[in-house]
Amino acid sequence: MRLPPGSPLELAAAYSIPLRTRFRGITVREGMLIRGPAGWGEFSPFLDYRAPVTSRWWAAAYEAAVDGWPPALRDRIPVNVTVPAVGPEQAAAVVRASAGCRTAKVKVAEAGQGLADDEARVAAVRDALGPDGRIRVDANGAWDVDAATVAIRALSRYGLEYVEQPCATLEEMAVLRRRVGVPLAADESVRTAEDPLRVVGLEAADIVVLKVQPLGGVRAALRVAEACGLPVVVSSALETSVGIAAGVALAAALPDLSYACGLATVQLLTSDTCSEPLLPVDGALAVRAVVPDRLDAVRADPATEQRWATRLAEAMA
Repeated sequence: MRLPPGSPLELAAAYSIPLRTRFRGITVREGMLIRGPAGWGEFSPFLDYRAPVTSRWWAAAYEAAVDGWPPALRDRIPVNVTVPAVGPEQAAAVVRASAGCRTAKVKVAEAGQGLADDEARVAAVRDALGPDGRIRVDANGAWDVDAATVAIRALSRYGLEYVEQPCATLEEMAVLRRRVGVPLAADESVRTAEDPLRVVGLEAADIVVLKVQPLGGVRAALRVAEACGLPVVVSSALETSVGIAAGVALAAALPDLSYACGLATVQLLTSDTCSEPLLPVDGALAVRAVVPDRLDAVRADPATEQRWATRLAEAMA
């Protein structure tokens, strides 16, 4: 991509990487990497997002490439393994191959599946983790209050650390939180600096899940964490190692980190932009810089590159 004259950026290039399993309705992950004086940043809003929403994703990429991140307070970030909405045998295999992760986030409420499918998957994960492992489930807002109440009560027999975004709205989550005894985490409900104040005001969640790109960068996410005053789980937006490094930087800069983070998602991609990807070792990610030295191997075709150049220009406007 041709950069504007006088831009502090040195390079921008699009990537396209197939996923191992359909995730969030997609089978290929696309995005754009940029390089600046501070290093590399990733701009990868999902294809259904449009400007001005994508401007926050651009701000996160610019921060990483040009400004850099705040100092780290820790050098290792505990992470969970993410289990897609697959069958029980495959779910157990994902856990066993998770490089020592002792927490699993299990996707539930998948379209076309029922509670019996969710129970079988969560039971298999419990068996694979053993009694001391932690399980959290993520419904991506798919349940209404009544369905969530039934599902959470059924899945609670397997021991749940918390339930992530069980319902689509904070108002629904506030009602649900008074019905069930399992902690609730707000994810999709936290996208701007004002959202955590609504979470707290409605008493809709016990935990907030923060993602660097949708919030506009590490510093913006730190301000959100401070504003809400609730425990934070840092999660990914299904990025390459370049984008994951920003999530790691946020987790490393938080004053308190009580929960394993949802940053071990590079395994969901069939490849990566880096020859040394950010993968867990003994259940944790190292806090370190990454260099996308394999970008040419996963570079998008010219048509896709042009589409991403247009998206980036719209986000920058």
